[in-house]
Amino acid sequence: MRRAAKRSAVMRWSTLAGLALGLIVLVGCREVRVKTLAAGTTTVLGGNQILIVRDEVTLGKLGIRAPIHFKGEFGVVLLMGPHDRTGYKQIVESIGANTQRVRVVAFEQAPADAGEPSPQYRTYTLWIVPNRVYRRGVRVEVVTPSDEPIATTYLP
Repeated sequence: MRRAAKRSAVMRWSTLAGLALGLIVLVGCREVRVKTLAAGTTTVLGGNQILIVRDEVTLGKLGIRAPIHFKGEFGVVLLMGPHDRTGYKQIVESIGANTQRVRVVAFEQAPADAGEPSPQYRTYTLWIVPNRVYRRGVRVEVVTPSDEPIATTYLP
């Protein structure tokens, strides 16, 4: 009889522990998955920018081709430059978000060999974000690791 009571108590505790673990896992699932789809260069000139892309026409004007499903996703493009020597690339250190802003810490890494002369270009990184997290008016800012501003925009 005592063994049955002990087994019953153990079963209750293991069930409660499993339920608690399941709730912790479900709460952790609220994290938003943002995919870095592409990084590269574009010949569309300008300065440093962070752009919100909601359609293929806008993405095409940037000289970027990517399979974004605009019905359920939108793109965020970080453009940096212009450069007239080959080899520059973007390094994104972190992305943090809360209800009022998204903060991207990024910088460009110069080529180790000083690069070769080239026509002017800009580097870009493209992220795909689910539409369910789109909140009009949220500030999107990009800063260097030393907290110097690079670019800012707001979700339209």
